[in-house]
Amino acid sequence: MWITARGLFGRRRFLLLLPLPALVILLAVLCRSLGVAPSNWAPPVLIALGLAVVLPVVALIVGTGVLGSEIDDGTIVHVLSKPLPRWQIVLPKLVVAVGVTALTVAVPLYVAGVLAESVRLGLALAAASALGALAYSTFFVALSLVTRRPVLLGLVYVLVWEGLLGNFVSGTRVLSIQQYVITFADRIAATPLFDGQVSVTVSAIMTVVIAVAFTLLAIDRLRSFSVAGETS
Repeated sequence: MWITARGLFGRRRFLLLLPLPALVILLAVLCRSLGVAPSNWAPPVLIALGLAVVLPVVALIVGTGVLGSEIDDGTIVHVLSKPLPRWQIVLPKLVVAVGVTALTVAVPLYVAGVLAESVRLGLALAAASALGALAYSTFFVALSLVTRRPVLLGLVYVLVWEGLLGNFVSGTRVLSIQQYVITFADRIAATPLFDGQVSVTVSAIMTVVIAVAFTLLAIDRLRSFSVAGETS
């Protein structure tokens, strides 16, 4: 975990995590200072930007970096040469990915939620973003082991599946992590500012299924890597 965290914070890609969360706080402070009604700015800032853009993009950057960067630069060879079960390699990296993503997104969303309505809304957004970080991170870590273009495919999922189809085709919402996160936030906060489109039961079950399934996929996929760093 320490090696993963040190490698992640030492790379330039970590700087990409900062602008979007800062933008959420900046917009919230600006709208609050100008006296704009929360019903006018909270949904686009908290949901359309915070949960629909900042959360998945941060998870994508971090999730594809904890293992994908080691595969790209060849340092995965040193990791695979250790006499460790593959799950002992994958799980610590997932913990780092989920932790960094959750912390990076939850803090600005909490601040923005407090500015929009109340501490309860801030806590709801923070808790929902942490659950979303779990689902997104396991998905993107597994994606980095399945394809050589995890960032591109991750963006396709976020922009096309969740951003486009998820807003216009109701059937796709059942397979949208974004919808689960919105449902969690809506249920915890009980606010009229936004409304979840998927039931809490489905959201909870699918979050667990995604986290477990893609963790197992990542472990299985890592087993197929040889010491030379190539897949068998």
